[in-house]
Amino acid sequence: YDKEGWIYKTTEELEEETLSLVSWSAPIGRVIETTVARASDPTVRKIATDGGVVTGLLLHLLSRGRIDGAIVTKQVGPFQRRPFLATKHEEIKDSAGFFFDTSHGMKTYSDEYLTYSTIEEFDPMLKKDLHRVALVGTPCQIKAVRRMQVLGIIPADSIKFCLGLFCSGNFTFGEQQRQNLSKSFEFSWEEVKKVNIKDNLMIHLENGDIKHIQLEDLDFMRRYACRFCPDYSSEFADISFGGIGADEGWTTVITRTPLGRAAMADAKSAGALEEFSSEDNPKFASEALEKIRNWSARKRKSSRQNRRKIMGKGINIKE
Repeated sequence: YDKEGWIYKTTEELEEETLSLVSWSAPIGRVIETTVARASDPTVRKIATDGGVVTGLLLHLLSRGRIDGAIVTKQVGPFQRRPFLATKHEEIKDSAGFFFDTSHGMKTYSDEYLTYSTIEEFDPMLKKDLHRVALVGTPCQIKAVRRMQVLGIIPADSIKFCLGLFCSGNFTFGEQQRQNLSKSFEFSWEEVKKVNIKDNLMIHLENGDIKHIQLEDLDFMRRYACRFCPDYSSEFADISFGGIGADEGWTTVITRTPLGRAAMADAKSAGALEEFSSEDNPKFASEALEKIRNWSARKRKSSRQNRRKIMGKGINIKE
């Protein structure tokens, strides 16, 4: 206390005290509607990580003729995917599911240090002369496209739908990292059936067991640049998606723009998507949104702290 009765605290102390109070109002971008949904097609849900809403919506948009294709990722190995321009229904289905690797287009040095992800599939999109394409991406990719659209940089004008994913960070998932995980948490990768991230990393084993790994325990795998990103919920997307706040087999959906709202409404009216029943839990949407706000506040705080640590420090270049 000073002589006038004021209490002085450090910035870190104030942030820690107020996090729980301000998390409900933490900035998460524009929100028109929040819901929990899943794909109506059981074959889509079977191959999806959560509720298959992204896959179901893309299939619907392609069937309706709203898009000519979608920039997604395609599995090329047990743990790796590559960027892919899907123009057919089966190609979109092949892109379904969770992947635990770095973002689209990440190569060598940029795996660690590039702030914004590159989007390799712009090149084939131009070659195929496609002008109505949906982009499924992480917050940094969505933000990069929005910047390009504002500046009028071609071919960003061909991206008609930005579908953003909730993101705690991308991870380098190499042989050494996989060995460390399996050793630390006592499981074999030959036993793994499915991998997913919600509140934590969930490794589903063939025998039905689930290994829960806290995200803090994955820091040794996290891309360096992801430590400074404050965007958890893809704030600049037309629609944002993720498993956080939803029951198993369902997807939390944030509709952010009129275009996104129209796409979701059309998909639901056509029977491509189905919403979680409010009879089971009348507060399902508000509870999901509260969880997203909490996770957004945590990531924003962590980003701010990490940025503060490197301010004023010189750069050491290793030979």
